[in-house]
Amino acid sequence: MPDPLTPNIVVLMTDQQRVGCTAGEGGPDTMPRLDALLTDACRFERAYTPSPVCVPARTSLLTGRFPTAHRVRQNSTAQHALFESDLLDVLRGAGYSLHFSGKPHMHPGPEDFDSYHGPYFHDSGPERTREHEAFDRWLRALDHGVAEEPTPFPLSAQFPHRIIDGALEALTGTGEEEPFFLWVSFPEPHNPYQVPEPYFSMFEDQVPGRIADADDLAELDWRFRWLRDLFEQKRPGYDAQWRRYRANYLGMLRLIDDQVGRLLDALGDRAEETLFLVLSDHGDFLGDYGLQRKGAGMPEALMRVPLSVAGPGVAAQRRQEPVSLVDVMPTLAEWTTGELPPGAQGRSLAPLLRGEAAPPEEFSSMLGELGYGGISYDERSRPPLHFPYEGRTVDELNSVTLGGEMRMVVTERLKLVVDDRGVHRLFDLETDPAELHDLSEDPARRDDLAAMQRLLLRWMMRTADDLPRGAYIPRTRNHNWRWAQPIAP
Repeated sequence: MPDPLTPNIVVLMTDQQRVGCTAGEGGPDTMPRLDALLTDACRFERAYTPSPVCVPARTSLLTGRFPTAHRVRQNSTAQHALFESDLLDVLRGAGYSLHFSGKPHMHPGPEDFDSYHGPYFHDSGPERTREHEAFDRWLRALDHGVAEEPTPFPLSAQFPHRIIDGALEALTGTGEEEPFFLWVSFPEPHNPYQVPEPYFSMFEDQVPGRIADADDLAELDWRFRWLRDLFEQKRPGYDAQWRRYRANYLGMLRLIDDQVGRLLDALGDRAEETLFLVLSDHGDFLGDYGLQRKGAGMPEALMRVPLSVAGPGVAAQRRQEPVSLVDVMPTLAEWTTGELPPGAQGRSLAPLLRGEAAPPEEFSSMLGELGYGGISYDERSRPPLHFPYEGRTVDELNSVTLGGEMRMVVTERLKLVVDDRGVHRLFDLETDPAELHDLSEDPARRDDLAAMQRLLLRWMMRTADDLPRGAYIPRTRNHNWRWAQPIAP
């Protein structure tokens, strides 16, 4: 049996799962098995992604570093990740066997794991049967859209089912004496939005309303409007699908949950000695602002992510401190080895998992990053893209809406978003959860704006890279809680 300090670790990761879509988060009852697993968990109810783009977010999760430091800022540059030790290095050094099943979108490859079942992407996976091949062709024909009819393939063709098959194969190769790390990475509920019966009809009468629609775009940053216009040009009237879109999305979550149940059943008693992390890489517009997928700005719909931890030594609690996927690697490193690797920028949440108090100075805010670099475009720009302007094919991750630089900092109530042109947008999330009313020019909020600007500057200095290591060793604090003991002015 694994040592209590080195429990088995299972990461259950979805792609593009927005906060608020499960009963445990106050939404529809989409994931009852996971909610049951998390009954005695630590739920971080204000967790953020470091970047609302798949590969940068996953690289941050693995390295404990913000995109500015690990240098991966778009999905095509995973191989350039910069770090000294990542999560796999840490766990391998602690004696873990390493197993993966699902969608990678990360710098490690099959050679870095003891078993590897994949890769799965959003319209293709390892094809073991003719049924798999036919299903994957059907997905590609859907072109990342919203299916208006139930998927005409059985559950066994769906990626979550095939991925759990791979995870179950991995479990058969794990021993009782050696701790294992199993990363199960679902491509869903990311687009294309499709699901078979009974999931297709399951949530049709439980679709929640939108917090904003296309009529509100005039109040937003130009990038939202540019993306809306592009989608409308290529798929006229697409926003009329928003209820079907949401119903499919919720159905996809239940499908995932049922497959997670297969894994939990197979673990049996071993689940009691396993640390479970349940999380996603970023959110989804889900029709808010008349938009699908992601790709414009840093609204809470994209930046907030589910993040919960359950298992031995974890106190049942719901915590409100802003935390990040950047904190995952340092947390697991401290939990299993007692040490954080050089270059880790995230904070260990291990004391919080045990129910200890969080220093307010350290846990009162969080940073987010976005941008492919270069100079921002503007609303009239129409440069060449990596897909044609003609036809239905569209990619929300493009050089226009993600060009340049954008940063955000968020506290309990306020949020500041700044871009490389010097545009500041300040929001009060308590009174304006849809982020429609910019307060940056309000004289009554001048002090709030100045305080958030100072906080953003402090975070940007914190993301300066300590790597490579040299002759002079930077001063550190326990858990990498750099602001836990503020220095007097």
